[in-house]
Amino acid sequence: MSIKPILIHPDPRLKKVCDAVPDVSDELRKLADDMLDTMYDAPGIGLAAPQVGVLQRVIVMDCVKDDAEPPRPMVMFNPEVLLSSDDTSVYEEGCLSIPEQYAEVTRPAEVRVKWLDRDGNEKEQDFEGLWATCVQHEIDHLNGKLFIDYLSPMKRQMMTRKSAKMKREQARA
Repeated sequence: MSIKPILIHPDPRLKKVCDAVPDVSDELRKLADDMLDTMYDAPGIGLAAPQVGVLQRVIVMDCVKDDAEPPRPMVMFNPEVLLSSDDTSVYEEGCLSIPEQYAEVTRPAEVRVKWLDRDGNEKEQDFEGLWATCVQHEIDHLNGKLFIDYLSPMKRQMMTRKSAKMKREQARA
């Protein structure tokens, strides 16, 4: 188990488009396991590789929030949205790279996603509700996009300033 440091916005690596994973290796499976440990430790419901400084198309997520339910960790290599519903939903989103800040974001309510699993097998699944929001949020990270990019310029600027201040304070500690 290895908890990785999470990059805090603004960091230029969070705005880069990530490279596709050529094949699922032991090294990438270890990265995914470390990302899950990091996500659960944070605690969060999703994490993308660029948030831990790795510019590859890898995300992890687990949207089970009820302690009575068993966790359902998901690991996705090269995830891609194939279809999006016309219906939308609004969730108050946050991000481990933009700590303690939240805003309502409108996204498609349902998506179909294709990815490679831990064994390199192609998977396809429909997601709805929080799972749909989370998978879209994490795939956005792989494309250099943050949830604050959906907000008005003024709100985005305010959140970026607050995040930058928090980052400076952490650096001094």
